[in-house]
Amino acid sequence: MKNYSSNLTQSQWNTILSIIEDKRKRKYSLREIFNAIFYLSKTGCQWRMIPNDFPSWKLVYYYFTKWKRDGTYDLLNEVLRGYVRVKSGKSAEPSAGIIDSQSVKSTRSGCTERGYDGGKKVKGRKRHIVVDTLGLLLVVVVHCANQHDSKGALKIFEKLDENFYTISKIFADGGYRGELIEKVRIKFKFVLEIILRPRDSEKFKILPKRWIVERTFSWFESYRRLGKDYEYHTDTAEAMVQIAMIKLMLNRIK
Repeated sequence: MKNYSSNLTQSQWNTILSIIEDKRKRKYSLREIFNAIFYLSKTGCQWRMIPNDFPSWKLVYYYFTKWKRDGTYDLLNEVLRGYVRVKSGKSAEPSAGIIDSQSVKSTRSGCTERGYDGGKKVKGRKRHIVVDTLGLLLVVVVHCANQHDSKGALKIFEKLDENFYTISKIFADGGYRGELIEKVRIKFKFVLEIILRPRDSEKFKILPKRWIVERTFSWFESYRRLGKDYEYHTDTAEAMVQIAMIKLMLNRIK
């Protein structure tokens, strides 16, 4: 197999293997399957265009779908995020998050949940994410782009509440103002703190906390599969975001 830049190093593979604990004998190594998925995420190629020195694209797609459905990507994100946080001198579990959304063009006219974001003038979907104070992904929800942030946020807060019991405060921009603050406080016990740009500021200014989630979106730009939303189903689009974050965190772990 060629040594693609997206391939896992031996230490990275050992890290994954310690999490998923695969002991079965297989015709194709799971490492080759992961390498093929990371190749697709990095280059943005079609499933059928995965190079022939990887296992069959049908086999790679089978494992991609299997891991999407059985929570493997969730598990890898959870464990790797803990490793990176501890390495950075923080506790494994976050206590605060930052929320934001990103509107991206979709390429399939028949894909599920597709709409027009009049503010960004984008026809497609929104990637709604919450990250920790290091910019690491906590949860992601993909929905149609015409849904306002304050409404789409309820879905992501439900997901956040199901998976994190240590989080008490969420930082957000002005799009999350209004009734949502009280709804989130009552239903999920999260304190939603709105960070606004000063009205008298005429120049670009980095806003506390908000720049962290914006930086995370910029990280995703290195993964061409995320350049647009190529996926038919929203859960597949969410898995692609998780895969990019998994590779980003693996690159941080020595």
